[in-house]
Amino acid sequence: MDVYEAVASRRAVRAFSDEPVSMEILEGVLAAAARAPSSGNLQPWHVYVVTGGPLAELKRRATARALAGDPGDEREYPMYPAELTAPYRDRFSAAAAQRYKALGIERDDPDRPMKIAALNSAAFGAPVVLFCYLDRTMGPGQWADAGMYLQTVMLLLRAEGLHSCPQVMWTVYRKTVSDIVGADDGLVLFCGVSVGFEKEGAPRLRTGRADMAETVSFIGR
Repeated sequence: MDVYEAVASRRAVRAFSDEPVSMEILEGVLAAAARAPSSGNLQPWHVYVVTGGPLAELKRRATARALAGDPGDEREYPMYPAELTAPYRDRFSAAAAQRYKALGIERDDPDRPMKIAALNSAAFGAPVVLFCYLDRTMGPGQWADAGMYLQTVMLLLRAEGLHSCPQVMWTVYRKTVSDIVGADDGLVLFCGVSVGFEKEGAPRLRTGRADMAETVSFIGR
């Protein structure tokens, strides 16, 4: 797949089929993704690939917490700034409304938070979830490295005909994740990435992007 095609077709899929994903393909993708940019070549990411019985158990535990209204574990880092201002707040609100309407969850549904949490904790049906951790001693630069690494992973997955969905939501149930993967206390969970084949017939959502003039300035032209 052409790089531009991979970028254009990558989106956060929220409905996966139960078709298994080849471990050989995953190993190839993760080996190739190691070439992602890394300041000082620290390669700060620690990835756990969870599937099969362990993933089923993780989904079961996390979904039980979600359906019970569990507010989750103490956050180790904020998902978003405490006060989002325009234009970021507007982009966030528009995308959230579009995203969950496609999943059949209306904004005024009183059970909306619980339903959203339950869908996320089931990894949207994905047969594989990658959990990316960083050493607690790492700083903002290494978190940026992890983001570039995961983007590389997701583009390579597209080249293999697979889709993905990055989910910071898993940090809400980080202790449950840690129980399953056995992550060292010296590591902090960055996010999970659900991986699989898109479920046929599922609504296809593609959120918009700001006009380039809003985010890019050309100097010297």
